[in-house]
Amino acid sequence: MQKILGYMRKAIQEYGLISDGDRILVGVSGGKDSLVLLQGLILLRRFIGIDYEVVGVTLDMGFRDSRPDFSAVADLCEGQGVEYHVIPTQIGEIVFDVRKEPSPCSLCARMRRGALHNAANDLGCNKVALGHNYDDVVETFVMNLFTEGRIGCFSPSTYLTNKKVTVIRPLVFAPEKEIRRAARKNELPIVKSFCPADGHTNRQKTKDFLADMERKDHGFKDRLFGAMKRAGIDGWGGINRTPPANKD
Repeated sequence: MQKILGYMRKAIQEYGLISDGDRILVGVSGGKDSLVLLQGLILLRRFIGIDYEVVGVTLDMGFRDSRPDFSAVADLCEGQGVEYHVIPTQIGEIVFDVRKEPSPCSLCARMRRGALHNAANDLGCNKVALGHNYDDVVETFVMNLFTEGRIGCFSPSTYLTNKKVTVIRPLVFAPEKEIRRAARKNELPIVKSFCPADGHTNRQKTKDFLADMERKDHGFKDRLFGAMKRAGIDGWGGINRTPPANKD
């Protein structure tokens, strides 16, 4: 986990993600990213010099024909003295059975975010930590550019005025391959996704496109990410960024 902790510490410092007194809800889907994020935030408390609490929250998506077993995640949290909650929802039923969405990911993501923000309010958390990694950042930028025709991405930190909650993404410097390695080496209890759309999304197509470009032109993703940071798009320049001088 040492590499992951280094990436997380850099993101926390560069974007001012965590402060003393924070009570952080970690969205734990059971996938590798969310479990590495949870474990990383637990371990960082020991030496980062910031006093904060961690609360794990899993949304039971309510898929009609499946009920994932999160008992191993509960055991992980209990063993490290971390509060953990599984919150039942009807998101899966609404998206796939009621609405029968042909492109379900957007609605599902909005509903999951809303459920997590409500949970943060209910549990007295002022921050919600999500497991988006370095590859997710670049993929989202490319998807917005080619699918929606706009330059933009989610931000490393976003304050939601209506909920009075700040959404943070401490894994944004961590490449997916390093997260996968950390999850395997630390034997984290990965819970299989039962989402019917898993592996058949626009994001997967974008992931495949970027992997192909990276094979043809090593450093392709790094240059895209660097361009986002230098331009300061959606807060990616960091809290101490000085805007570029106007040369006109």
